[in-house]
Amino acid sequence: MAVPLVEKVARKLGGREVLGAPIRSQADLSLAVRKRLPVAALDAARRAGISEQEIGTFVIPHRTRRHRLAKNQRLTVEESDRMVRLLRVQTLAEESFEDKSKANRWLRRSLTELGGETPLDVAATEAGARVIEAVLGKIAWGAPA
Repeated sequence: MAVPLVEKVARKLGGREVLGAPIRSQADLSLAVRKRLPVAALDAARRAGISEQEIGTFVIPHRTRRHRLAKNQRLTVEESDRMVRLLRVQTLAEESFEDKSKANRWLRRSLTELGGETPLDVAATEAGARVIEAVLGKIAWGAPA
């Protein structure tokens, strides 16, 4: 049986060990975001293929991250939401391309169809992430994106 997207995203965030509870549904993931993710989720995301630079650009500035670590603080709800969004788009790309390295190259390549921006750049907002998800849906079904 295929692993649901939400569970794949939760694993990329460090799973139960980092999140403190199992994530089996969108409601569970939403609750984890609202409770604010631990900073350790960023290290897990890095191991899942999100670079330090991308975390600094799309989720939390490096200086703020160091401050949170020093004070043993969690990410804000907004930072947590951005981290989940980034991993959701990455996971959907991996599913659509059925190849992690191909998906991650596509996410970081400037595309004419996106006005020269990368899919990750577009996905920096929730509205943009929906655009990328629609493109990935077309790719997964073999339609021209």
